Amino acid sequence: MKFCKTVITFLFFFGAVFSGFGQKKAQHPKKVIFMIGDGMGVAQIYAGLTANKGHLNLEQCTAIGFHKNQSADNYITDSAAGATAFACGEKTYNGAIAVDVNKKILPTILEIAEKNGLATGLVATCSSTHATPACFIAHEPSRSMDEAIAHDFLKTDIDVFIGGGRKFFSKREDGKNLIDSLKARNYQIANSIEEVEKISKGKLAAFLADEQQPKFSEGRGDQLVKSTETALRILNQNPKGMFVMIEGSQIDWGGHADDTQYIINEMLDFDNAIGKAIDFARNDGTTLVIITADHETGGFSLNGGDMKTGRVDGKFTTKDHTGVMIPVFAYGPGAEAFSGIYQNTDIFYKMMDALRLKK
Repeated sequence: MKFCKTVITFLFFFGAVFSGFGQKKAQHPKKVIFMIGDGMGVAQIYAGLTANKGHLNLEQCTAIGFHKNQSADNYITDSAAGATAFACGEKTYNGAIAVDVNKKILPTILEIAEKNGLATGLVATCSSTHATPACFIAHEPSRSMDEAIAHDFLKTDIDVFIGGGRKFFSKREDGKNLIDSLKARNYQIANSIEEVEKISKGKLAAFLADEQQPKFSEGRGDQLVKSTETALRILNQNPKGMFVMIEGSQIDWGGHADDTQYIINEMLDFDNAIGKAIDFARNDGTTLVIITADHETGGFSLNGGDMKTGRVDGKFTTKDHTGVMIPVFAYGPGAEAFSGIYQNTDIFYKMMDALRLKK
């Protein structure tokens, strides 16, 4: 009897040991990949899943929650107030770029990460000066101030940013050429996705459009996936870790246009980038991936569909944003903190806690 117990104990111990082989685990992540599908509600996600015949990369996430996204001055938030909540942990008025209701500057998680020696980056399928990416790096009273937002990029030491908006840096009313200023700060300048892919280290400022990038279906192609891969490759070289925000910007625009196919195309493009981020996190073992949206757009609903053929019958109630709760998905060490229902501002604090950063 004693012999049997000894054998069982022996097998249990070594089973536990060997079950851990090949698995990379970390109690606290060193790296955070924060992904925003602008305008992406549950219906947008399920439309993409249906069109993809039943599956998305997003399904690999291990924790799911919801955030309450009202802004300080409106039941329905815009992207600026929504992104400020994520970036700074405080609710503000619609249109505000990382400033509070009194227009006082709020430090962003990207700026805090940078001051703590982490690598930092922004990737978007819109102008880098657009509301969502702007809220992580700029501080302005209005989202419409693209040239002022572009100038704010020079006040940080961000390692990588990839998006549109070239004209706000080089064809300005004040006559300044901020691209020359970036070059003087040792940024490599890329003006196409082919040039982006050639860069493997150092600082990168990429301008993939004069203003906004085209739709996925009208020539943009897989720029988001390739930009994500390049940003992660460069930022991962910092041994202290990284913070990067990656936005699938145009899911929102499909909602504003009441265009089901536009939403589906952009949702699947964003999901392909999610797949790259999760693959990176799985192989790395010290990376937390968080995926959410700032708000839902279009009052989008699914009135029918077919998983076998990918048919989606979408309907809309508005051409604007709506006030519904928004899902949050997480994968990697610390993912469990993103379960439950909480304010959008809590996402800032959860990311700060994960990276052990303080304001």
